Amino acid sequence: MFKLFTKNFWDVTARLILRNKIGILLGIIITTVLLAQKWDNMRLAYSEANMLPDNHEVNITYNRFLETFGEEGNLIVLGVKDSTLFTVEKLNAWNNLSEYFKKSEAIETVVSIKDLQKLIKDTENEKFQLEPFIKDSITNLAQLETLQNELFKKYPFYDNFLFNKDSKTIRTAIYMDKAIVNTSARKDFIVNVLIPKIKSFEKQYGVDVKMSGMPYIRTLNSQNIVDEISTFILAALVVTSLIFFFFFRSFRATFISMVVVCIGVMWTLGIIGFLNYEVSVLTALIPPLIIVIGIPNCIFLINKYQHEVKLHGNKIKSLQRVITKIGNATLMTNVTTASGFATFILTESKLLKEFGVVASLSILAIFILCLLIIPILYSFMPYPKDRHLEHLNKRWIGGFVDWMELMVRKKRITIYITSVVLLVVSIIGIYQIKTSGSLIEDMPQESEFVNDIRFFENEFNGIMPLEIMIDTKRKKGVMKLATLKRMEELEELIYETPELSKPISVVGLVKYSKQAYYNGNTKYYQLPTSQENSFILSYAKNSTSNVDLLKNFVDSTGQYARITTFMKDVGTDKMERIEENLQTKIDKVFPKERYNVIMTGKALLFQKGTKYLVKNLVISLTLAIVLIAVFMAYMFRSGRMIIVSLIPNLLPLLITAGLMGYLGVPIKPSTILVFSIAFGISVDDTIHFLAKYRQELQANNWKIKVSVYGALRETGVSMFYTSIVLFFGFSVFTISSFGGTVALGALVSATLLFAMLSNLLLLPSLLLSLERSIANKQVLRKPTINIIPEEDESEA
Repeated sequence: MFKLFTKNFWDVTARLILRNKIGILLGIIITTVLLAQKWDNMRLAYSEANMLPDNHEVNITYNRFLETFGEEGNLIVLGVKDSTLFTVEKLNAWNNLSEYFKKSEAIETVVSIKDLQKLIKDTENEKFQLEPFIKDSITNLAQLETLQNELFKKYPFYDNFLFNKDSKTIRTAIYMDKAIVNTSARKDFIVNVLIPKIKSFEKQYGVDVKMSGMPYIRTLNSQNIVDEISTFILAALVVTSLIFFFFFRSFRATFISMVVVCIGVMWTLGIIGFLNYEVSVLTALIPPLIIVIGIPNCIFLINKYQHEVKLHGNKIKSLQRVITKIGNATLMTNVTTASGFATFILTESKLLKEFGVVASLSILAIFILCLLIIPILYSFMPYPKDRHLEHLNKRWIGGFVDWMELMVRKKRITIYITSVVLLVVSIIGIYQIKTSGSLIEDMPQESEFVNDIRFFENEFNGIMPLEIMIDTKRKKGVMKLATLKRMEELEELIYETPELSKPISVVGLVKYSKQAYYNGNTKYYQLPTSQENSFILSYAKNSTSNVDLLKNFVDSTGQYARITTFMKDVGTDKMERIEENLQTKIDKVFPKERYNVIMTGKALLFQKGTKYLVKNLVISLTLAIVLIAVFMAYMFRSGRMIIVSLIPNLLPLLITAGLMGYLGVPIKPSTILVFSIAFGISVDDTIHFLAKYRQELQANNWKIKVSVYGALRETGVSMFYTSIVLFFGFSVFTISSFGGTVALGALVSATLLFAMLSNLLLLPSLLLSLERSIANKQVLRKPTINIIPEEDESEA
């Protein structure tokens, strides 16, 4: 009954398509125009991609911190390591540069050398006063020498904040307005104000200025993602069109295929805009992905049309059979591919959900476009010329097909031994894989802003903020000497951790106050004793200047304090060890009944998000395998067929994972994505082979060997064609400047190549070896879904 329904459905579909050609083309044009209007809704992600669910404990903790102290990822830093900066002209110009940025509405505050204040003891009024290092500007060398002496020798409070006393590196801190740091206004300031002004300064004074900070990194990284979308699309079109033309030797067929996939890309961009999704590093991959996946659909449909035309010369009959016979097969393969991507929707990660939704919808869309546009356009065109049909003889690929058949026929033991050896070697390699949570590892390594990140890591130990918030559980509890001493003890561990920068907190300010009380003597840069504490704090309380300084470190109630440090870009393993060491110290120093201490910040959020995303990708891959396994069992009405269908597709995944271990490619979001993508695509070859094998069994009176070799020769060529397209199509991602995208392209290409060989060598070998238990009439006589209609038997 189902079989009859399927046949009738495709017959009706073919008639509807060929009888309503103009209406369908108009419908496609209108839909394309409507979706194109949604392109304006596409936008860059102006905040970091939050890989954790909103209700995740780490996100809740981070939001608590933001509620208390506000946005912490709003710092842009400028740095200069150049001895010539310490001249009257250049230093004044550097300070004037900071004054220029203060005038921008996008900026909350700017702190440069000129803004640094000396804390001076006012004995008469029993308070501290602030006095600038530079009152107006530097006018002579004597002032300059005095400034250097004071900066680098007398005020440890500022060391490693705005300068590095050892390397004489100077930097300026620009704090963006927290209200606009996660909006498009951030990009406007950085691209149109900050960068041009810095470039102009560099040109005028011959000074190399380094720029970094999370807003700056996010802006340039996002811009690189957008710039690469067009590059990927163009590269994918060029590569796939060249391969397609090489196979078909037809400008007409190549042009039609390019039209189809270009419309598919337009629909994909429209889907992103219609759903109001942000353009992320993952969704940016989908348009070229659709080109690569769409071309094999075109190959199957056009190849079938030309085969039918050559067979009987009736164009309309040929187009009808293209739809009825290839339509069902391409639907099944596209559904399995879309299902692999759709499993991402079941994860808790917003980033993966959006990727899964757009990718699965786009894959189904490109199937519909191929099925509608190709038969309709060919119906308006003349018959293919003889030279367009020459590729059907497949003479040039005959040697490859003969080699495959020889291997399956006489070298089956060799195939099994090779598979087992590869499996064992791969498992050994898998145990060598490491997980990476590096921020800059996937960024363009040769780009200026990545080099600047490394500069600030070397000079100031990092730019990714790590925050520790101390809740004293009582108002004004922060300024208690016992609390300050506990914070100092924790800061000592941060000092000793080479991956972390000098901590910034109220502890440093209190030490600075004691130093000021003793007339700037550096040996008194320490916490006051209990006897000193009362009268030093009395000075501080009388000083409005101290209140201004305190607001960055202590909340208005005096109950909460923060310790800010910056982290180098380290991997997940090292980050976890640092977190564990800090947490151990926190548990030891801060009694839980008196304090509630949390760790948060962009650095921790990124590391936790990476780990969570990797875990969800593993779940997604497992779901994809289970879903497709059930789908295969349903199609062929046998749970035992799962074994035959999965082994050739799982082995390539294990080989690729082993290669990652041996080559030192870590597990991270971009690389683990490889397995779900490759598995969803490679299983299509298995479906085609098994469907053709079942058809051959019926045509050859259930003779196993004849049917296996027949299916191998019939499907081997098309599998080779599509695998070559997919291999070179995914290879275009290797031109990316993002390390993760390069790894994705190379690994998917390699996996699909392994999958082709596995499906053409291991799969038929298994069918021959397990013929009595699996490849029999009971298993394959009546599939639930008839992928290739039986008429092919008489017309092949």
